[in-house]
Amino acid sequence: MTFFSLPFLLFFPVLILGVFISISSSSLFGAWLGLELNLLSFIPLISMKINSFLSEAALKYFLIQALGSATLIMASSLYLSLENFSFLLIVLSLLLKLGAAPFYFWFPQVIKGLYWPQVVILLTIQKIAPMVLLSYFMFSSLINKMLLLSSILSAIVGALGGLNTLNLRKIIAFSSINHMSWMLIALIINFSLWFLYFFIYSIIASSLVVLFNLQQSYFFSDIFNYYQPKSFFSFINPLALLSLGGLPPFTGFIPKWIIIQAMLQSHMYITLLFLLSSALVTLYYYLRISIPFFTMFSFSLFFSSKQEIPMFLFMFLIFMNFLGIFLPFWSFLI
Repeated sequence: MTFFSLPFLLFFPVLILGVFISISSSSLFGAWLGLELNLLSFIPLISMKINSFLSEAALKYFLIQALGSATLIMASSLYLSLENFSFLLIVLSLLLKLGAAPFYFWFPQVIKGLYWPQVVILLTIQKIAPMVLLSYFMFSSLINKMLLLSSILSAIVGALGGLNTLNLRKIIAFSSINHMSWMLIALIINFSLWFLYFFIYSIIASSLVVLFNLQQSYFFSDIFNYYQPKSFFSFINPLALLSLGGLPPFTGFIPKWIIIQAMLQSHMYITLLFLLSSALVTLYYYLRISIPFFTMFSFSLFFSSKQEIPMFLFMFLIFMNFLGIFLPFWSFLI
């Protein structure tokens, strides 16, 4: 799949429409309808090419999302007789659709079989509706505790899962699971915090995926085979990776710093310890990719040679990755 192809232009607006129907609906039936519309428009985007990996990924994604939708419908039917149990099942079905721990098993397997354009949709847009629907059920202390447990498990799984893999898509998948832990905590504390985190995460993840797509890199070896000391990608790739990992002063550190302060104010010390420890582990495997680029990159060759993209676009990406320099001003958002 390529951006702005005919199938993309046909199905992508329907996918967005499904998201808006879900988050704006006043009933569970309307939310379910939007989720199904979103699912049925994303499946064609996955399986537009005849490819065994894409077909397998589409089938896995469909089965998991269908299971989540069936659980959601069953929970809705139990609402009048077993209200608390119904809410519990709804939250579990939404966590399954998100790929949050302990229901993460399908997420890396699906992403591993996708091309980069589908990956960026699954990492960003497909998370909006379930996350917003989760925020509607934050009135129960039991649900808050469930999300807290899921957050801790997601932090651990996301950190350890990406250590021993050379597949870039699986690394991005486990990184997304780790970021899910921060999003769930932000959702528990304040919806505005979640929106800020998700917005910045989406920008960084999308820019990184676009870079990998331009290089057609799917494994570590692909990145290093593409490497040139004077290449634009050799400079911007490690910056985007470290920004996604949340290393200061890069942009990815901004939402984490704001959430850390909010967690300290809420006395969530144990949870914060798990999240920070997992963030250090994820940062390790980003550094493992980035350090060789920094040690071999040549500024003199870079600025004296013709680049693959216009200089204004290069400067824009640099600016977006260094927004963390303005951290004191972002702190006032709390």
